[in-house]
Amino acid sequence: MPNIKSAIKRVELAKARALKNAAAKSTLRTTIRRFEESLSTDADTAKAALTTATRALDKASSKGLVHKKTAARKKSRLTKRLAKHFAQVG
Repeated sequence: MPNIKSAIKRVELAKARALKNAAAKSTLRTTIRRFEESLSTDADTAKAALTTATRALDKASSKGLVHKKTAARKKSRLTKRLAKHFAQVG
């Protein structure tokens, strides 16, 4: 544990940020998982879930939670998955 007051504050802030980031990443993963679960339902529900997941990825990348290109790659894969799933089904 640091002795200097500013270093102590930095440790506390780092812990707080880590908790906040962990919660945000968990929410992001949940949103993506809900999209994947919605593929078993109708197309409209899945499209709505994709929109929500895309929006969550965009927000996460703008806040620096995930890299911009990581968000773009995940959005692309989710969109392709939706198109492929409903092309096979319908």
